[in-house]
Amino acid sequence: MAADGDPSGGPATSRLLEQLMQIARTSALEEMASGFAHELNQPIGAIATFAQAAERMLSRPEPMTAQALDVLRHISNEALNAGQGIRRIRKLFNDHAVARVNCAMSDVIAELMPVLELLASRAGVRLEIVIDPSLPAVSVDRLRIQHVLYTLVQNSLEARRPAQQPARVRIEVTGDRYAVTTAVIDNGVGLTTEARAQLFRPFFTTKDQGTGLGLASSRAIVEAHEGAIGCDDVEGGGAKFWFRIPVSIS
Repeated sequence: MAADGDPSGGPATSRLLEQLMQIARTSALEEMASGFAHELNQPIGAIATFAQAAERMLSRPEPMTAQALDVLRHISNEALNAGQGIRRIRKLFNDHAVARVNCAMSDVIAELMPVLELLASRAGVRLEIVIDPSLPAVSVDRLRIQHVLYTLVQNSLEARRPAQQPARVRIEVTGDRYAVTTAVIDNGVGLTTEARAQLFRPFFTTKDQGTGLGLASSRAIVEAHEGAIGCDDVEGGGAKFWFRIPVSIS
């Protein structure tokens, strides 16, 4: 299957695109909260440790004032309270229910194809898809997994490419009796070793206008499905983003 024309979309495509954008916003907020918690918990823990140590040192029979001890106790208590607050916020964002259904990955992708074809047409990129028809079903939250695929395809459509080279993005779906792997492969210039090592970290981006949350939220979604996500180099140039979801056991 390839997207060569200019798909007009329609009401169903518009609704799906809006749903995906809502998932993107929600997932970005989830990963932002997780990123803030990760970045702040360590220094806050250090503040608490140093404050408690200072309290013990000032409690020795040396010249000191009650006011200084009181200030240090407040530092310790407030630091611990802040850490508890961050953990509550993170739990609030991360404890969302995943509404899963058993379905074929080909059906999940087929539902998203009008949106992907529209994006590819606008970007002037040829979109190809190859799916193994014999794959077992997976248990997924369809809209969230579609958000992951949408993010990977969008990134590949925007990949930098050598001059004069026709732009192409290929979606490949393969698997075995244990898991189904969906890969998005572009023919761009590829990624540096440094960039690839940080791709799925919150707030890291190689784009001028990027937020650094799309791939991070995609990783969170895939891992919530007990899956894995990654990126490999492509021989001859380009990048291959992939995610693997376990097959349904029911």
